[in-house]
Amino acid sequence: MTNLLAHLLTADATPVACATVDAWWPRLVAAAACFETTIDRAVGGGFAADRLGWAFAAGYHQALQALVPSLPPGLPAALAATEAGGGHPRAMATTLTPTGDGRWSLDGTKRFVTLGRHARTLLVVASVGGDAGGRNALRLARVRADAPGISLAALPETPFAPEIEHAQAVFAGVRVAADDLLPGDGYERYLKPFRTVEDLHVLGASLGHLLAAARRYAWPEALREDLLAAVVTVRSLGAMAPSGAAVHVALAGVFRAVGRATATADEFYAAAADDEAARWVRDRGLLGVAERVREMRRVAAWRTLAGSDV
Repeated sequence: MTNLLAHLLTADATPVACATVDAWWPRLVAAAACFETTIDRAVGGGFAADRLGWAFAAGYHQALQALVPSLPPGLPAALAATEAGGGHPRAMATTLTPTGDGRWSLDGTKRFVTLGRHARTLLVVASVGGDAGGRNALRLARVRADAPGISLAALPETPFAPEIEHAQAVFAGVRVAADDLLPGDGYERYLKPFRTVEDLHVLGASLGHLLAAARRYAWPEALREDLLAAVVTVRSLGAMAPSGAAVHVALAGVFRAVGRATATADEFYAAAADDEAARWVRDRGLLGVAERVREMRRVAAWRTLAGSDV
C-alpha cells in the first residue's frame, strides 16, 4: 500500500479536470485504490480532485464505506435521513412495516439526499415503531436506488459545489429483504456516529485537496507543514471510536487549526485569480456546513468530560 504522507509530498499534484460526477467517479476510485483505510482513501481522493466539491464527494463516499463496510467500494451510495422535520429521531416519519412474508415495506419521503440520482445504493433511516420507552425506534435499510417504488427528483443546485446533485427521495411500498435491514439501532449505531465519521473524512479529503494546491502553486513550506500535520491528526482521530467525547474535543481543535490554514490559502488563491481560485471561492462554504451541530457536539463533549471527573 502507498504511504499517504509521502504521496501527499511527492506524487504528481496535477489534477485531471472533471466537470461531472460521472467523469469524476472513475478518477476517485483509481485515486483511492492504493490506500488501505477509508481515511487515507478520502485524503487521496481529495488530493486528486480539481475542485473542493469533488474532495467533498471523496470524503462523503469513504465515510459511508466506514459506516457500512459491506457497501460495494467502487459504487456511489447515499445516506437518506433528513426529512421535512429535520434529522432528529423524532422527525423520522418514513416507516418500515412488516409485510408478513419475512420482508418489509419502506414508505416515506427524504427531502435531501446527497449525490441524488447518481447513487447506486441508498441507506435509508426509517422507523419501525415506538420502543418500550415510547421513543421512535429506527433501523437502517439498504436498498438499490433503482428498486421499484423509489423515485428521486433532483433539487435546485446549491450555491457551492453545484456539480454535486442533491435529490428528494420518495419511497412507496419498497420491498426490503430482512438481510437488508442492517443490525443494530439505526440512530445509535449509524446516524449519530455518521456525523463525526463524515466530518473526519470530508476534512481529510479537503486537506488532501489543499495540499495538492499548495504544491501546484508553490505556497510556503510552513503552510504545507500545517496542512500535513492536520492530516496526521485526522488519521489518528479516524482510528478512534467516533462517539468518544475526547474525539469531539480534539476534532474541534483540528477544525480551528484548519480554519487558520484555509484563511491563509484564501489569500494565496486571491492572488492567483484563476479558474481554480474562483471555484475555491465558490465552494469553500462546504467547510462550514454543520458548523452549528459541531459546536453543540463540542459543548456536550466538554460537559461529559467534566462529569467524568466528579
